[in-house]
Amino acid sequence: MVRRTQEQSLQHAPVHDYAGGNTAIRLELCVHIFTVSAGLVGVCLTVIGLFRVIHRLSQDGHIADNLIAIDALGFLAACLFAYLALRAHNPARRRRLQQFADVAFLLALGFMVAICGLIAYELI
Repeated sequence: MVRRTQEQSLQHAPVHDYAGGNTAIRLELCVHIFTVSAGLVGVCLTVIGLFRVIHRLSQDGHIADNLIAIDALGFLAACLFAYLALRAHNPARRRRLQQFADVAFLLALGFMVAICGLIAYELI
């Protein structure tokens, strides 16, 4: 049987914040939101560039690129809130910023799905 010292046991013990949630899991989720939202900003910018090329070839104006630009701002907000949460030292402020990042990310993701549906069915 392997015996652990008290220090080793504390290293593997979950750390709880003031609201009773696991801080390590919350920080890991925050890192994922930060990286994914930053990547999705790039995806939005790429799609906007493709729409600009299509507009020049077809001389046809669409609202889709404007909606995607707004969506990119939503992902940028999620990225900014997640970054600020990672840098925050106050647990209450960190938790609030994490919630803002969660909401901004989910709203932008939902908006992206709606835009994709509109583009797929050629409504815009």
